[in-house]
Amino acid sequence: MTVDARTAARRPIHWAVGGALVVATALVPSAESAAAEQKSEVALRYACPLPSGTEEVDVVVSAVLPTTARTGEEIRPEKVSVEVGLPAASLTRFRDLDAATLAATARLTVRNAVGDTAADASWQELTAEPVPLPESGDGEGGLTLAATGEVPTVAFGTPGRAALTPAELALSLSSRTADGEPTTPPGLDVSCEPVPGQESELAAVEIRGDEDPASPAPTPGGSDPAPEPTPGRPAEGLPPSARDRIDDLTEKRLDALEDDPGSCPIEIPPEWVMTTAETYAAGYANAAKLNGAAALGPAFMKVVLNKRYINDSCASTVDVSSEVNFDYQGKRQLPPTKATFLSYGFMPTTATMTLEQVGPPAAIHTHTVTNTPTYPEETTVTAQLVMRLSDVEVNGVPLDVGPDCRTERPFEQVLRGYGQSYPPAGYLVAYGGTLTGYAHIPPFTDCGADEDLDPIFTAAISSAGKKADNYAKMTQAPLCVATNPEGPDCPPRKPKPEK
Repeated sequence: MTVDARTAARRPIHWAVGGALVVATALVPSAESAAAEQKSEVALRYACPLPSGTEEVDVVVSAVLPTTARTGEEIRPEKVSVEVGLPAASLTRFRDLDAATLAATARLTVRNAVGDTAADASWQELTAEPVPLPESGDGEGGLTLAATGEVPTVAFGTPGRAALTPAELALSLSSRTADGEPTTPPGLDVSCEPVPGQESELAAVEIRGDEDPASPAPTPGGSDPAPEPTPGRPAEGLPPSARDRIDDLTEKRLDALEDDPGSCPIEIPPEWVMTTAETYAAGYANAAKLNGAAALGPAFMKVVLNKRYINDSCASTVDVSSEVNFDYQGKRQLPPTKATFLSYGFMPTTATMTLEQVGPPAAIHTHTVTNTPTYPEETTVTAQLVMRLSDVEVNGVPLDVGPDCRTERPFEQVLRGYGQSYPPAGYLVAYGGTLTGYAHIPPFTDCGADEDLDPIFTAAISSAGKKADNYAKMTQAPLCVATNPEGPDCPPRKPKPEK
């Protein structure tokens, strides 16, 4: 199971790969549950480093949850509340600041687990309204802050007993004077840990598979119940403004990092989330000078997801780095493809083109912005390739180009896709879609068995100067993730390429 510690409320927890992330293990977004509800509550003790010293604080976490759900269904924690009882000694600091009220924002980490598989969700932006600060000597002198708000949804992809357990608690306490002005300093940030040895489970939800006998029975009239929605697939046609919105939000992210560099990004260890996946991609690459296109693929791709996962709550972004290798008959390349072009506008030329992957695995980077309800994201795939030519015929006459006719150096192919998670649209790594980009083709070398044909192929195919003018469009199928081999996208399918 993986979980995306994104901040938006009521959103399915999933990996944007990089999508997104991708449905990397057992969590998938899907339809919400209509099961019976349970009011769940757990009272815990937390150790909090307060100005008065490390204090044990009483915390009560409560939420309304369904008792059962199907695999893939959204579970919506409703009526969430985190009540924090601050002891009298911890309030002395705020009295010394002439504070009249105390408020808080809470962030609670909740562990979601089925069997041995677990992942953390972040219940963020839970807010506690200002509470009057008790006068010194008023009884026991403590106070309780009740933080409430909406939290992310979660969906489990495997059946079993799903447990939700509170873990770390972060509090941002803010104090104001009787005039309503912030005190100096205006607040205090505290990170609390659960005291060991407690029974800390908040709730358990029974997750049923599609074939579970506890599934709803046919309706009294004898007809079967309507089928439940299946996990959504991205819609075609992302709005044209999507890229502009991403660029704008990315600029805000950079501004946020300038104001507070390095304080908020949290990098999740890869051993927590890294997994493998497989898929196919197919498409076309234009040869600008030849005024034609060559078919590419379907290319088999081996993907390693979530090699680096950074959640930046200050900037409201998630950046995920993954990698991919092409695989054709055990070689790191796309399948050879044969194409015919009109060389120099009039001479029919047929050749077999092979794109070989060289250097490190191709890098997949997905940048997701989480402070807007749609979760827009940009994915960039960067690969180092060498183009080889063979079986060349010019006007029907074989041309012996030799065994090693290729570009003189690798070239960089960069493909980009834009999408959004809510509702799914455009390109998402988990669900696939269309990626586009341009490449600069270098000059050719070692072409010609009996004569030097390098200048001919360089003039006919290579980019002029360093201009990247060769357009490529690839369509990726949904990922078949190793942790969910029985999922709807396994075994991986071959997509229909788009021109």
